[in-house]
Amino acid sequence: MMEKMSEETIEEVRVLEAQIEQLQAEVEDLQQQQQDNHKDISFNFRGHMQDAMSYICGQKHGAEKEKVLSGLKEEVEEMEEDLKLQTRMNGISLKSCTKTLKKSEKKLVQQLCVSGVCSDLVFQMEFLLSAVKDEQLKKTISDLNVVIDASDLQPFSSFLSGVEESRDLLLFFRTLRTFSDRCKDRLRTFQHFQEKYPSVVSLPAGSGSEVMTLNHPELPGCVLILHWSVEVCREGGVTPKMELLTKIPEKALKLFPSQAVGGAAEAFQSLLRVLGPEAAIEAVIMAVSLSPDT
Repeated sequence: MMEKMSEETIEEVRVLEAQIEQLQAEVEDLQQQQQDNHKDISFNFRGHMQDAMSYICGQKHGAEKEKVLSGLKEEVEEMEEDLKLQTRMNGISLKSCTKTLKKSEKKLVQQLCVSGVCSDLVFQMEFLLSAVKDEQLKKTISDLNVVIDASDLQPFSSFLSGVEESRDLLLFFRTLRTFSDRCKDRLRTFQHFQEKYPSVVSLPAGSGSEVMTLNHPELPGCVLILHWSVEVCREGGVTPKMELLTKIPEKALKLFPSQAVGGAAEAFQSLLRVLGPEAAIEAVIMAVSLSPDT
C-alpha cells in the first residue's frame, strides 16, 4: 500500500515539475515579448507617443498616466484630421501593412506593403525599411518595387524604373499627383467641348481617353483627330503633348491643295503656343464647324 502511494506521489511530482517548466517557458516568452515591445517603443515612437506607450507597457508608473494618455488621444485625433486634410489636398489615399523581418537592440528591418489610390490610378509598392539607432535614428529604403494598375503603362515605364533605382518615394507621389492632375485637365476639356459642340466633337473611346475627333456634319469622312497624351520622363517631369492629325478621303484631297491640308498640324502647334490649349482647340472646332453655334 505504501509503495503504491509512493509511486502515485512520484508521478504527481513529475506532472507538477512538467507544469512548472511549461509555466517558466511561458514566462520567458512573455518577458521576451515585453523586451521586444520596449525596443519597438524606443525605435518607432518619440515624445508623447513614447511616454504613453511606456505607461501602457508598464515601463513607467505614476500619477501622470491618465494625463499622458489623454494628451495622446487628443494628438491622435489631430493627426487623423491632418491625414484627412492631406488626403483631400493631395488626392492620394494610402493603406499599408508592416511585417518585421529582423530586430535587435540597434537595428530594425521591416517589410512594408503600401497600396493606394490617386484619382483613378491604383498603385502598390513594397520595400524594406531599415532603422539603425546610433547617435541618431537613421532610416533607409531598399528593394523598392512599384506596380501601377493602369490600362496603358507606357507613360510610366521609364519613370517607374528610375524610381525603383533611386528609391525616391517623394518623387513618385509628386509625379503621380501631377500626372493625375494633367489627366483631369484633359478630361474636363474634352467633356466641355463635347457638351458645347455635340454635333462636331466626339470621343470614340470615352472622355478619359487621349483622343477627340472633330467632324463637320456636312463633310462626312473628313475628320480632324486631336491626340492629347501625358508623358512622364525618367526624372519625373510630366508634359502634356497635343497633336492634330487629319483623316481626309482621297476624293476630298483632290479638291483641296495638299499644302493646306498638310499644314493643319503645324498651324495647330502655332495656335497652342500663342493661345494655349483650350483656346487653340476651340479655334480649330470653330474652323471645322464654320459657326460658333454649331
